[in-house]
Amino acid sequence: MKRTDKRGLVRAAARARQKAVAPYSKFQVGAAILTRSGRIIPGANVESASYGLTCCAERVALFNALISGKKNFVAIAVVARAPGGPMPCGACRQLLAEYAPHAAVWVADSRNLNVIREFAVGDLLPGAFLAVPGDSD
Repeated sequence: MKRTDKRGLVRAAARARQKAVAPYSKFQVGAAILTRSGRIIPGANVESASYGLTCCAERVALFNALISGKKNFVAIAVVARAPGGPMPCGACRQLLAEYAPHAAVWVADSRNLNVIREFAVGDLLPGAFLAVPGDSD
């Protein structure tokens, strides 16, 4: 996949959305993260009856990528049935700021995958909390 193939990555996120486990909210979200080497790693939201334990699609994709040894991310696409596309929550924004600070974030409504909004991670979470490695008491 080309690094700039927004539609391809959005389609991958739409496919991942089909695997969402959302028995409570019925709000299915899919994500796909693109590595610099061109690999696409999908994720979908997984809900729990204890909502705080629910994991967003963006984090599932990011965690899958990280445990696969991937570190350099170009973009992440997020798709759900939401006007204008779903926006990452605060927790997802924080993790993207830490592990994919230079990635583009592409969001689309599952009803029209041709309309893609683009954001920079830094614009979604200005002033992100970033720990300095080795900086401890």
